[in-house]
Amino acid sequence: MLWEVDIHPAEGCPDRVGQRLQSEAAALGFSQVAAATARGFLIEGDSLSRAEVQHIAQRLLIDGVVERAVIGTVTDTALSQAPLVLGDRESQLISVLFKTGVMDPVAQSTEGALSELGFAGVRVGTLRKHWLTGISAAEAAPLGKRLLANDAIEQLVVGPLSMTSLAAGSPYRFELRRIAILDLDDAGLERLSREGQLYLQLEEMRTIQRYFQEQRREPTDIELESLAQTWSEHCSHKTLAGRIAYRDEQGERHFDNMLKETIFAATLRLREQWGENDWCESVFKDNAGVVRFDEVDNVCFKVETHNHPSALEPYGGANTGLGGVLRDTLGTGLGAKPVCSTDVFCFAPPDTPDDQLPAGVLAPRRVMRGVVEGVRDYGNRMGVPTVNGAVCYDERYLGNPLVYCGNVGLLPREKTHKQPRAGDLIVAAGGRTGRDGIHGATFSSAELTSESESLSGGAVQIGNAIEEKKLTDVLLQARDRGLYTAVTDCGAGGFSSAVGEMGEGIGAEVELAWAPLKYAGLSYTEIWISEAQERMVFSVPEEKCDELITLFKSEGVEATVIGRFVDTGNLTLKYDGQDVGELPMEFLHNGRPPVVRQARYSPVRETPFAPHHASADRTEDLLQILSAPNVASKASIIRQYDHEVQGGSVVKPLVGVGEGGPSDAAVVRPKLNSRRGLAIACGINPRYGDHDTYRMAASAIDEAIRNCVAVGADPARIALLDNFCWGDCEKPDTLGSLVRAALACHDLSLAFDAPFVSGKDSLNNEFRYESARGERVSIAIPPTLLISAMGQVADVSRCVTMDLKRAGNKLYLLGATRCEFGGSHLGLVTGVTGGVAPAVYPAEARATFTAVHRAIGAGMVAACHDCSEGGVAVALAEMALAGGLGVTADLSALPLEGDFESADQRALAALFSESNSRFVCEVAPEHSAAWEALLEGVFFAAIGHVTEADGFTIATASAHAIGTRVPKLDEAWRGGPTL
Repeated sequence: MLWEVDIHPAEGCPDRVGQRLQSEAAALGFSQVAAATARGFLIEGDSLSRAEVQHIAQRLLIDGVVERAVIGTVTDTALSQAPLVLGDRESQLISVLFKTGVMDPVAQSTEGALSELGFAGVRVGTLRKHWLTGISAAEAAPLGKRLLANDAIEQLVVGPLSMTSLAAGSPYRFELRRIAILDLDDAGLERLSREGQLYLQLEEMRTIQRYFQEQRREPTDIELESLAQTWSEHCSHKTLAGRIAYRDEQGERHFDNMLKETIFAATLRLREQWGENDWCESVFKDNAGVVRFDEVDNVCFKVETHNHPSALEPYGGANTGLGGVLRDTLGTGLGAKPVCSTDVFCFAPPDTPDDQLPAGVLAPRRVMRGVVEGVRDYGNRMGVPTVNGAVCYDERYLGNPLVYCGNVGLLPREKTHKQPRAGDLIVAAGGRTGRDGIHGATFSSAELTSESESLSGGAVQIGNAIEEKKLTDVLLQARDRGLYTAVTDCGAGGFSSAVGEMGEGIGAEVELAWAPLKYAGLSYTEIWISEAQERMVFSVPEEKCDELITLFKSEGVEATVIGRFVDTGNLTLKYDGQDVGELPMEFLHNGRPPVVRQARYSPVRETPFAPHHASADRTEDLLQILSAPNVASKASIIRQYDHEVQGGSVVKPLVGVGEGGPSDAAVVRPKLNSRRGLAIACGINPRYGDHDTYRMAASAIDEAIRNCVAVGADPARIALLDNFCWGDCEKPDTLGSLVRAALACHDLSLAFDAPFVSGKDSLNNEFRYESARGERVSIAIPPTLLISAMGQVADVSRCVTMDLKRAGNKLYLLGATRCEFGGSHLGLVTGVTGGVAPAVYPAEARATFTAVHRAIGAGMVAACHDCSEGGVAVALAEMALAGGLGVTADLSALPLEGDFESADQRALAALFSESNSRFVCEVAPEHSAAWEALLEGVFFAAIGHVTEADGFTIATASAHAIGTRVPKLDEAWRGGPTL
């Protein structure tokens, strides 16, 4: 029998979900809507009685203090009746359920708990119910689709449910499928690639066709899918690691492997220079980059993107984005312990009107809320603190939001390297395999369209953090017992990529029928390419397999042998003993044809930056920048994350009085018995790329490093990660802008002695749709490079924060200020274009970074804040509002570099230029002499002092000035977008 348990707020308790729904409906123009909501469970068991369901509800499902339950069979009319809070008004009932085959982690956990209560074999589903008044029956479904359900993973039902059982999937009947490819012409090959969601290029399809023509047979579906996964942009990075003919104003240059000849080359050269002092342990060859931490442990860092899935299903996409990068840490070496996470998001403005959304695009506020909640829930449930990040807003992210998730792990030095061996068993552990995530890797390599939600909804996964937490804990135990020789995660491509990559240098035989499934009915190919979450693959010596499986079982984690690594050089796939696929590892991993892509870069024509108004009072400009979405407080996001769990947080994301100011970087202690710490920071400034992607990349590197230095990290021990998110790189201009950014990464890495240790790219971030007038429109994201930095702090007790500390202390600006307004926030809030993007002058920057680090280490610096968005004026304002103290500053004597057209332009530059490599430091008067002596060879100026009162004034050499009070600054800064 199928029972339903609806859980409502208890009498007198608020319906928070209903209140939010009512507010969202009003924002769409349904101002008369009233809403009530409930969450529900569908419970199916052959002999379950009402009394037993009542017992289950009271014991397991509800909090009796704040909730009440309504129980009945699904067809009971009592379950459809609106709650009394809506009175006698006519209401529309809208229920939302997961589609068949979509991961339901709450249901899965409930089934496990029921089994422990003695109800083994009972099946569970979940649903959400909404009663809305003030709308007609005809309006219910359209409004529900806009606010309540995501068609990629959910079904919406208006009115009472009519189901009689929970779908469980039908038994699978084996049938070997072969795909006709031998006789296809080019048009047929392209159609097969597109309609089969392989997303391979024509020359790649021709190469596959020639291979099977030589074999004199048609490929099986699993062979074709294996090649598509392995050759996908997402897995093989074939654009950036491919051949490129690049042309710019300096001439033409050819790359055989662009990444290897730029970013990788810089790191290799640094390591050669360092010789015995090399502190990199493993770079660009494992799931994360690994560097030395102390004599006992190393640390690793990886940042992933999960953009396309998050565009379709924000919660699930971001949820599994963080889950996936946590598994990257677990799959580094023989397994690293996750110690902290980062996230960076790029959204369209959340106030974008609904009527401006193209078909197939979710409302930016809905995307924003889903993404944040997805990362929040996974990290908090895993017990891993989220300590650092950023949020960027730009209307060009409308069709493709960007979701970067990162994780840092602690890894014993003797566990840093792994090597699967022929004869080892292949063991899959963790979650079971389902249809979630089919074609995830190939889908992530394609551009999105208005049809993507319906065509590729199955590429979205739903995560289960509790399952991954159990897997994490037992994996680390198995690592310390030496029960396996290699481990990796099932990421993009599922078993296909995990087994294929681990067995690349050996060979592997896999029996797909042995893989544990969530439900019946999966084909052998679906089992192979599913990206169902929370799964790891191990290479296990046969004599240790029983011990490993027993250990995993003791922690409630399923582990199953699915094959063996063999010294054949082939990937052999079987289902229930029958051969379903066989490919040489050499062809699978190295058979993809080289394609020479054309790239060109033409400099943007520079125009002067000329503000429209000549008012001398620039206070309003400062307030507008502080309230601009990219600068304003992110507290509504940050406070949803647990950044204290594990007890290692030293410098938090928000600092100062009431934790009210934006920290430059986070500092954590990965080992609580040591005062040695890690500084985690990032740099991202896509608006600079509209002017010059070289300067954009250089600025991002400089920002990430100076953020680390600002809290106390040693500039000589900072490791970098790159994440390129670009548009369609088949377009020469788009690819050219990316190559230019990679060249900057090479140059700045060498200039700063900062190695790149890992990276990831996400290309084809364009959204195509047809306008109301029938025109084909494409929205491309701006070139976006995220640079993440991991610095090291010898003693965390020496760290400083950016909030002002004491009235009477002096304020200094370090670093040269230039007339650099291209892509600036002053330009953004005033609508002024033109100017040049900030450049980086490495020699100046290194001298400044070194001086700041020495001063912080000597205890001379009370507060330190980098100058970035909004320049010196914003840096001072943020320091003041964070510390609750006032500022009196005078920039009249500020040394400015370069040519200026007028005194007014000099004043604006002093206030708002976003020149790189600069810091504002607070120094006690008793330290000022020693401090100034330390700054020999560095651009610096004393610019003011901290005051007890809450006044905030900045004078300049011209009439331009700022005058306000700190509470006004705080009010503006807190006025940005909120969830």
